[in-house]
Amino acid sequence: MRPLVITQNITVDGSIEMLDDWFDPTDSPPDQQQLLQRDSAACDAILLGRQTFEDFRGFWPVQENDTTGITDELNALEKYVVTSTMTDPAWQHSTLLTGDPVAAVRELKEQDGAEISLTGSITLCHPLIQAGLVDEYRLWTYPYVQGRGRRLFPSGVQERLELREHHAFSSGVTYTRWTPRKG
Repeated sequence: MRPLVITQNITVDGSIEMLDDWFDPTDSPPDQQQLLQRDSAACDAILLGRQTFEDFRGFWPVQENDTTGITDELNALEKYVVTSTMTDPAWQHSTLLTGDPVAAVRELKEQDGAEISLTGSITLCHPLIQAGLVDEYRLWTYPYVQGRGRRLFPSGVQERLELREHHAFSSGVTYTRWTPRKG
């Protein structure tokens, strides 16, 4: 079974909704690159909600001289888009998932392949977390307090997590990798 990994950029106060200018996707300091590349190599598909997909599609494919490598990576990855309104993704290697997102993701997880990465897409994250479909959380915590914004975990969700990895970087950003504690 393929693991579903949620990777999020998050503020110290727990917001993943980018309402302020605390995160720049084109600026990855060199000491973070190795970890970013390792995690990217473990993934062969990305799962996105419609809005995040449209944001990505409107930004990454038009980047010129992308030193991060994200443009090439996203162009090559299989992209699954959970949507009830989109009819044409207009981006190579994109598949629309309509209907019940929990059922669609269960089916994806049963297919052969590597990790499925879910990023952004707060509205999609919540039902997948509630359904217990998330195998790992990778959080890039930025030294910023936003004071508002939607959170990764929906209200009422309680889950014990086990720390698998932690790194601190010169920028003040930290990376933590968590798995749900079984039993």
